[in-house]
Amino acid sequence: MTKFVRSLTAAAVVATMASAAFAENTVRVAYDADPVSLDPHEQLSGGTLQLSHMVFDPLVRWTQDLQFEPRLAESWEQIDDTTMRFKLKSGVKFHSGNMLTAKDVDWTFDRLKVSDDFKGIFAPFTDIEVIDDMTFDLKTSAPYPLVLHTATYIFPMDSAFYTGETDDGKDKSEIVKHGDSFASRNVSGTGPYVVSEREQGVKVVFDRFADYWDTDSKGNVDKIILTPIKEDPTRVAALLSGDVDFIAPVPPTDLQRVADAEGVDLITMPGTRIITFQMNQDRVEAFKDPKVRLAIDYAVNNAGIVDRIMRGFGTVAGQASPAGYLGYDEALAPRFDVEKAKALMEEAGYADGFSITMMAPNNRYVNDDKIAQAVASMLSQINIKVDLQTMPKAQYWPKFDERAADMMMIGWHADTEDSANFHQFLTACPDEATGNGQYNSGNYCNEEADALMNASNTETDQAKRAEMLTKLEGILYEEAAFIPLHWQNLAWGSKSGMNSGEIVNALNFPYFGDLVVE
Repeated sequence: MTKFVRSLTAAAVVATMASAAFAENTVRVAYDADPVSLDPHEQLSGGTLQLSHMVFDPLVRWTQDLQFEPRLAESWEQIDDTTMRFKLKSGVKFHSGNMLTAKDVDWTFDRLKVSDDFKGIFAPFTDIEVIDDMTFDLKTSAPYPLVLHTATYIFPMDSAFYTGETDDGKDKSEIVKHGDSFASRNVSGTGPYVVSEREQGVKVVFDRFADYWDTDSKGNVDKIILTPIKEDPTRVAALLSGDVDFIAPVPPTDLQRVADAEGVDLITMPGTRIITFQMNQDRVEAFKDPKVRLAIDYAVNNAGIVDRIMRGFGTVAGQASPAGYLGYDEALAPRFDVEKAKALMEEAGYADGFSITMMAPNNRYVNDDKIAQAVASMLSQINIKVDLQTMPKAQYWPKFDERAADMMMIGWHADTEDSANFHQFLTACPDEATGNGQYNSGNYCNEEADALMNASNTETDQAKRAEMLTKLEGILYEEAAFIPLHWQNLAWGSKSGMNSGEIVNALNFPYFGDLVVE
């Protein structure tokens, strides 16, 4: 197979792919970026979870209609108010040849509990108690309504493979954020594919796992070659020319072009990923004033961004929770009124404005760099001067973790499909011990909002939970805790005859293991 080198342009990569000889059932995938690490617990992100569904398997997973489907857990039952018992499928083999047991699930759970990114999700859980090789109890500190939702995050790892020391004396199980670790470079999961070749930023090659446990799956793809193509026009051109078979995302500017093309299918779904900007109160004194934050919210034309930049392929947002989530409140309408924004700046004592820095990725969300440029321009109308930097996500996330700019873009999809997840990660008071506020680069903090989130996490009455979560959204709205832009819709492009519509979902985790190529 032709080797790729980092100096190749995107166009040269496509040309190289087109000239390569592929196995009968090879699918060539082009995303706007590739996974930043092979460690499933290093970063809580869509890219990490997409990878996890290829090389690992969860205990349960979401179906297209957002129901729960058994995977490595073949059954479960509620034993008491705080205990859910799971029964594992037997005969499941890791890529290393080791067999899956409940001890691997226990080991994985303990690792999740110490991951900076995941420990917040697992805060309500106290322990896994191994009953026998195929049975374990998942325990919570109090009744918890989202046990199965959270089980979708548990992708059992090969504890024997990840235990011990490397040749240079490092712990194989360590989690190193944006660093070099054994787990970031090596993988042994139970998933449908093994990683056979990887060059960061160039390509990842996945080969079908010969001993994959799911013999009922009709998936027939032997090899997947994932190539990151950041530039939208190049990625779309690669699909239309037949150089690749599946792309994501399809940019709004090319939706009709892909839909009209011969031999290509356009697949779209409404999205629930909120795109936002956060305002760092620790870096900018003015951001501590709710009037200033409200002024920024009023200055940003969300509807204009959706109309002109997203070409209508998004839903204007005024809150984090999309329609259908318990916390959604239709009364929380998007704001836009430049004169109101100017008046608020004057009331706050900032009529002359101030200068800030802003950072955003340029290959993580649809049109992310264009959106950032538009927001920076809009803020100039209220005399806020913006020094904007955009960069690839591999460089952006370390900067985000450093809180390296005054305003930073963050998109979030609640993988638990629950409103509380948005607040827990994006706007909860930052707490290193619990993991709350892990992606709160604005350092916003409201104890009443946190109390509502915590109460909702132990409330099993759905009506009462909805009341708590809508009140929580109302607090964030009134205080302009962040700048909501829109919920990003989803679009994939696929060669016809691949049945790709059957493996995609609203979470944007294509189940490639089940892909059937005709």
